[in-house]
Order: sequence, then structure tokens, then C-alpha cells
Amino acid sequence: MHDYHITLALAMGADFVMMGRYFARFDESPTRKLKVGNNFVKEFWGEGSNRARNWQRYDSGGKENLLFEEGVDSYVPYAGGLQENLDKTLGKIKSTMCNCGAISIPELHREARITLVSATSLVEGGAHDVMIKETGLSGD
Repeated sequence: MHDYHITLALAMGADFVMMGRYFARFDESPTRKLKVGNNFVKEFWGEGSNRARNWQRYDSGGKENLLFEEGVDSYVPYAGGLQENLDKTLGKIKSTMCNCGAISIPELHREARITLVSATSLVEGGAHDVMIKETGLSGD
């Protein structure tokens, strides 16, 4: 899940979003931080995965096993500490809401307009044809 997925869901009328994968990325989640290839990740498994199943949560009417797996057992990219990331996510949501002219979730439901754009529009709408300055170099 990316930050913008939260805002899109709210803009399309959601009153809440499921954020297990979002929170699983942080130091505060109880899973292990691992290095896979050159990247750090955290373990993640969905509620309907084989790892998460047990008879107390999934009573299938007397059968011991569910017929199919609904969740995944995987990794999510490690993102560091919760507080700094949550502050950034909330800032992005608030900024997008302001850009839509909304100061509340009900206003976002009413005011937001979702528009399909091309890949070229995304490139043209962002910084392009420039050389990005690297931070931390002398003379900055």
C-alpha cells in the first residue's frame, strides 16, 4: 500500500481503509526485519493466509481446512520508524484534500474528482528535463 492509495480510497467514498500492509513495514511491527537481496524487508502475512489460519478464526462448518487461501505470506519493503512515516503520510493526505478543496472526509467524498491520465501526463506533470541535485555535496 502506498500513501496515495489511502487518499484514493477516501476520495472514492471510503469511510475507512484496511492498513495492515502499511503498518507491517515499520520497526514497531512484531515481525522480523530481514535482508533479501540488497533490500531490507519485513515479513507480512494476510489474515486469510495459511500462516494466519486457525480454527478459532475460521470455522468452516466442521471441516478442518479451508478450501482455498485468501491471503498472502510475503515480505513488504522496510520503511523505518512509524512516527516519521505516519506524519509524512498524514501530510500527504491533508495536502491532497486541500488541493481538492476539502477540509473533512465528507467534503473529500463530495469534492474529489478522479481523472484517468496517461503515463506521459504523469511525466509532464512532474519535474523533467532537469538534472536533480544530490544533497549533502559541498557547496549546497
